[in-house]
Amino acid sequence: MSLLRLFFAFFQIGLFSIGGGYAIIPMISEQVVQSQHWLSAQEFTDIITISQMTPGPLAVNTSTFVGMRVAGIPGALCATIGCICMGVCIAYGIYHIFQRFSSSRVFMEVLKGLKAGSLGLIMAAAAIIVSLAFFKEGRIAMEAIQIPAVFIFLIILFISRKWKMNPIALMMLSGVVGILFYQ
Repeated sequence: MSLLRLFFAFFQIGLFSIGGGYAIIPMISEQVVQSQHWLSAQEFTDIITISQMTPGPLAVNTSTFVGMRVAGIPGALCATIGCICMGVCIAYGIYHIFQRFSSSRVFMEVLKGLKAGSLGLIMAAAAIIVSLAFFKEGRIAMEAIQIPAVFIFLIILFISRKWKMNPIALMMLSGVVGILFYQ
């Protein structure tokens, strides 16, 4: 596996990752799982889960973990640098554009359109995560449903909405309940 291919895959992800974070998950999945076949869908879901629990931006964490899984430390460096280099340049450029055109009505309407597009990408990422969490191998069918995963989700959702618990405590509780259900 060429480190250059890993770099350019994540460079492309960084270049076209409007919305960042959750909005970038479908693009990473398409590159890593479907196009390059570096990871299985389950491995990708596991990496997304770990990336959400570690400090730092989701896209950077995911690129680092994928790079590490695919090509070790050199792969982690190539994927991470590829993911962030265009983002830094684009953010710098957008900052200057925003400073110059922040009073422009047209510019503000463009930003509203980008927000809507980002929301669509986030919802697509949520659909991918739900299908991979609730169904074996992401295959949506009644015989593939994972009842313990749905049960854990509903318990954590209820606790989160009812008592507004700390997200870290909820993640730890999810892990403990997962151990009980999946052993």
